[in-house]
Amino acid sequence: MLLVLLFACTSRRSNTRILCYATLRDSGWVKQIQAAAAKEGWQLVLTGDRHLFQEDSLRQFSAVCLPFSLSDSLDFRQVPALKRYAESGGGGILAVKDTAALRKDWPWIQEWTSLATGKALKQDEGRLYLLAPNADAVDFRAALTYLIGDNALPNYKQSLTLLPPDTSRYTYTVLDHGLDEPMEMCILPEGNVLFIERKGAVKLYDARQHQTKNIGHFDVFSGIEDGLLGAALDPNFKTNHRVYFYYAPAGEKWFNKLVRMELHGDTLDKASEKVMMEVPTQRRYCCHSAGYLAFGPGGLLYLSIGDNTNAEETEGYTPVDERKGRELSDDQASAANSKDLRGKILRIKPEEDGSYSIPDGNLFPKDGSQGRPEIYVMGCRNPYRFHVDMKNAFVYWGDIGPDTKVPSPEGNTVSFDELNQARKPGFFGWPYFNGNNQPYPLWDYAAKKERPVKDPLHPVNSSPNNTGIKDLPPAQPAMIWYSDALSPIFPMLGKGGESAMAGPVFYSDLYKNAPYKLSDYYNGKLFFYDWVRHWIMAVTMDKEGNYLRMEPFLEHIPFAAPVDMQIAPDGSIYMLEYGTNWFAKNSDAKLVQITYAEGNRNPVAAISTPQQYGAAPFTAHLSAAASLDYDKNDQLTYTWRIGDQQLKGMEVQHTFPQPGSYKVTLTVTDNHGGAGTANTDIKVGNTPPVVQINTAANRSFYWDNAVLSYQVNVKDPEDGKIDSSKVQVSFDYLPIGKDLALVLAKGSSAGLNPEYAKGSQLFWSLDCKACHAEKATSVGPALVDIAHRYNANEPMINKLAAKIIAGGSGNWGNRTMSSHPDMPKTDAQEIVKYILSLGVSTASIPLQGTLPLSKHTGKGHEGAYLLMATYTDKGANGIEPITTRDHIMLRDPLLQIEDADEAKVFLTTQTTLALSYGLPYHNNFVRFNHLYLDDIQSVQYNIQEQGMGGVIEMRLDKPDGALISQLTIAPGKAPDAKTGWKVVSAPVKPATGLHDIYCLFKSTDGKEGHLFNIDWLKFSNQH
Repeated sequence: MLLVLLFACTSRRSNTRILCYATLRDSGWVKQIQAAAAKEGWQLVLTGDRHLFQEDSLRQFSAVCLPFSLSDSLDFRQVPALKRYAESGGGGILAVKDTAALRKDWPWIQEWTSLATGKALKQDEGRLYLLAPNADAVDFRAALTYLIGDNALPNYKQSLTLLPPDTSRYTYTVLDHGLDEPMEMCILPEGNVLFIERKGAVKLYDARQHQTKNIGHFDVFSGIEDGLLGAALDPNFKTNHRVYFYYAPAGEKWFNKLVRMELHGDTLDKASEKVMMEVPTQRRYCCHSAGYLAFGPGGLLYLSIGDNTNAEETEGYTPVDERKGRELSDDQASAANSKDLRGKILRIKPEEDGSYSIPDGNLFPKDGSQGRPEIYVMGCRNPYRFHVDMKNAFVYWGDIGPDTKVPSPEGNTVSFDELNQARKPGFFGWPYFNGNNQPYPLWDYAAKKERPVKDPLHPVNSSPNNTGIKDLPPAQPAMIWYSDALSPIFPMLGKGGESAMAGPVFYSDLYKNAPYKLSDYYNGKLFFYDWVRHWIMAVTMDKEGNYLRMEPFLEHIPFAAPVDMQIAPDGSIYMLEYGTNWFAKNSDAKLVQITYAEGNRNPVAAISTPQQYGAAPFTAHLSAAASLDYDKNDQLTYTWRIGDQQLKGMEVQHTFPQPGSYKVTLTVTDNHGGAGTANTDIKVGNTPPVVQINTAANRSFYWDNAVLSYQVNVKDPEDGKIDSSKVQVSFDYLPIGKDLALVLAKGSSAGLNPEYAKGSQLFWSLDCKACHAEKATSVGPALVDIAHRYNANEPMINKLAAKIIAGGSGNWGNRTMSSHPDMPKTDAQEIVKYILSLGVSTASIPLQGTLPLSKHTGKGHEGAYLLMATYTDKGANGIEPITTRDHIMLRDPLLQIEDADEAKVFLTTQTTLALSYGLPYHNNFVRFNHLYLDDIQSVQYNIQEQGMGGVIEMRLDKPDGALISQLTIAPGKAPDAKTGWKVVSAPVKPATGLHDIYCLFKSTDGKEGHLFNIDWLKFSNQH
């Protein structure tokens, strides 16, 4: 009986707390709920913080109240948490109907619009009550009394709604890297992965040996976007060993081929090739090859083919050039032509003899009277990646859109990438319609004027270049569409360049016993991803397959241009990442495996090494200390694989006797069998140069009327005597200052041009890097080529900045550059200045000298001086050249309390005074990391005697470290935040070298309480 009573007590809350989610605290209904709570003695938590909508927070509340108008502010994690809360019996939902509109992407919320107000309701076993905004306190009391019920704590085990899994349950493993334009992969039954590269290579990743083998090569034409494009396994591969490839053969003939071959183990039998189909193409103009292959239900093979039409001379419209001799620039001759296979998705049935037959239900009759019978979908521009739903045979594909100047009703241009859904065969609009069937005015290339738009219900292809039917099927709109501007309809997709691609639809029951099966939360969801924006979205649809909503998936992983995504039979996700630069072999082009764990989570393996390069023989010191396991009590085992050798332990070392590039694999295993893997390369044969800037001055701060004396020393064992002209030394004052990461932006040479640091940081943080590299031509010109073409004068900077914002084409071979309509003009100008600086040879200052520190005068406290020395060696023994830098960054000696690296002190801001300061209590502290103390004689503090007074202690490296300064602050009471601030000073004991600085705040008698206010501290080189 006692146990029953204890259980009853612990299953109910000890008090009644109501969560009221509101941003307008003076709303009439808020005042009424406050009155109701006061009457009943309930604790009302009134907040606009949506982050309380998570399980561990919601379980503390007896009921939750929110208005219709704020339901849209809850994200994909918070809405299910609210639903689970109601289902769990731990309280109900009070929804205030302050608007007639309500979000449609969650049906259970949308249902509220049709329910009655003012009465107790049940929704999926959860308690619900709706009130009008003019309801009085009596109404709110009645509603909340029902929702609170017996004030039981939630029992989440009875909730049916699933939460999105935590990101810690995914393990991201790089299987291979440094690939050369990976295109498509096939996951073999034994866990090996066959994948292809555009220039013709066929490769096999051996899952047992953890290595990739070259098993074949196609002699391909790899101009424009052609090459080896598609690969697919036969559904009966285990017994027939058949693999299908789609590629552009080398030679003078313009065509692509679909072929079938046999793969036995790691041997691709080229002699078994059967040519199934030849597709006539043109190779004069770029672009759009597509070429993806996939099987759907019933053993039917699907092939996507791009429009293969001149995309570079469109004059801001679509390519519908009907002039004589311009048929290669007319998409009405390909994508909208029923007798042409380009701009289509084909569907065929492979036959035993290597031929194919036409299945029932394609777009045109089997006799070819109206169009090619292979066609399932037509009217595509570049259906680069598609997926066939294995349950209902719906086809999903991303169609890469154009860049036009045609205005859109959505406020941008009709330049959409599309995610399409074909439930049945159809025409999907190109080149007449885009997005939600928005029509293009057809450009008359001869008369240079617009012609009328087409009717999406009755599109007619009357081009003289059309060899198929004129009356086309009705155009089908896209399911999702977006351009480089922020979409008002799909805002979650963001902005910037775009390249939409369709991934798989996940069904839990197809992976019943799969060890890495995704959470049932994703059952029925479609994954689609974007090459340029580097994200994956999970799309939820209703029972009929209509779009409901989307949400980020694996948002914690920074994918490098995802180009293929598939789910393996074991439930894991395989990704091919194309890498940073177009048409290039990229170091970040990867084959990766992502596994999910419901119970025990796999360890996350991480390799660190103090030196990745060295001369032979080279001893590498390898550490797995940065590896982790989210299950805190797991015991980890560390196994290293280097060639044929295995080593054990968290820390190991291995000697490489000969020059070469060596792959090191770390596997971290927990005591439950979970494992995570990481890889790195050790490169032997070239020692990194040693670059040192020596100075006797302080290396952290500058002071007025000071100088910096320095000497640069460079050593490199392979290069021998250093050519001093090859050592680049730069010095400048950066008004933006402080953040060294801004100056040394990854992938840029801004370290030698500090003036252009902001533009460099902006460039490499935006989508610009998807199309441009610094020194190599990608899909866009190299930055150095741009810099050499244009003069860095103000009119040109303004002109190019406008081009970045507006987008456009024509200056570099008619390639279109995405617009950036939301970019501030000043940011675009900084980017242009950075790019143009790459064409200017920066003069190096001498390797030693004395530099005046005078540019900061009158410029506030935000700036910094940067002295940088850089040397790139010549490379050696087949190992690439290595660049080493050293730098000294001198910052202002005034440190704001709010800028501390760690602040265990309450911070407050007086916006009207532009003032932020700390309110320290006894035993609070602030910490500033990595400061040199050489030459520092004293420290000043800006304080306000407001409180009981106390002591400031300055200590080195830890809270109880060496005491180097101490100052007592008197008690006081300032009349307001503005009055009574004063600067006080304390001596600092001599110290040298790099330290973390702790400022500890203590009361004089050990009592708790507010001591005083502190704004900043300032180090001085004088007493």
